[in-house]
Amino acid sequence: MDVRILGGLSVRENGVSVTPTAAAPRQLLALLAAGADQIVPVSVLMEEVWPSGAPRGARAELHSHILGLRSLIATALPGGRDGGRDGGRGAGRDRGDGRTAETVLAAQSGGYRLDTGGGSHDVWQFERAAGAGYRAMEAGDLPRAALRLGEALALWRGEPYAGVDAGPRLRAEIERLEASRLSVLDQWVEAQLGLGRHAEMVPELAVLVARHPVNESLHAQFMVALLRSGRTDDALDAFRRLCAALQRDGGREPSARLRRLHRTLLTVRDTARPRIPAQAQAPAHAHTLPPIHAQPRPETSASWSRSPRPVPSFAAASA
Repeated sequence: MDVRILGGLSVRENGVSVTPTAAAPRQLLALLAAGADQIVPVSVLMEEVWPSGAPRGARAELHSHILGLRSLIATALPGGRDGGRDGGRGAGRDRGDGRTAETVLAAQSGGYRLDTGGGSHDVWQFERAAGAGYRAMEAGDLPRAALRLGEALALWRGEPYAGVDAGPRLRAEIERLEASRLSVLDQWVEAQLGLGRHAEMVPELAVLVARHPVNESLHAQFMVALLRSGRTDDALDAFRRLCAALQRDGGREPSARLRRLHRTLLTVRDTARPRIPAQAQAPAHAHTLPPIHAQPRPETSASWSRSPRPVPSFAAASA
């Protein structure tokens, strides 16, 4: 079974889609796919579909949806296109490889378990590639970090569970995945900047800060990339836009590290300006400005990296 979550939901058995179009069974399959190869308790499934409280007959309705999913699975198993015509009554029959609809979607210990049979799952692939990228970052292997973190990000085709009516459990899982994606994105940008690819990253970072107008880490990286590309004034403009966005977002102020970077940008800008001879600046009786001395190099992008966070399991999110 192949599961795709990082975009529209897609679950395939033997290359055949078993993703229902009806809202409730689609929602149930999404939650089962989120916890694939784990037991998802009936109480969790019912809370997802009926967050305000299960109505009378909810368990029977849930069981009916499970039978419908098994019927779809049965048609995807070897020989199942004919066997599936009985409406799922023969769904338990062995199709030749030991997998039946009732073992693929098994009732176990007060819940249900979607058995992938060793198939692929894009969230697992994302977590493996991200973990390898984080370890490479910690080891200082920036080329490998950029490669593996880029592989993790390339698995995303859109918003997780797009097209699924998400209840409380799926919404929590979506938030977790989005946070993981931002963390990986942050570290991928750090690796790229650490490799000196500042000018190359400017266009991509411009898109990212527009998409995430109050994300301070991305703005810091954008400002550093602009600074290292010789575009100090553009970096100052990016800071001003961030300040305006933070003000609109609850009247917040930029963090101390952003303010330090802003001061560095001002220093670089002022140091780079040509000096006007003192006698041309003001009348003889006026006070002349003190000379501006060379300042230390501005902070590199590495100073803005966030510590990688482990990606929690679905079981932890559902407990």
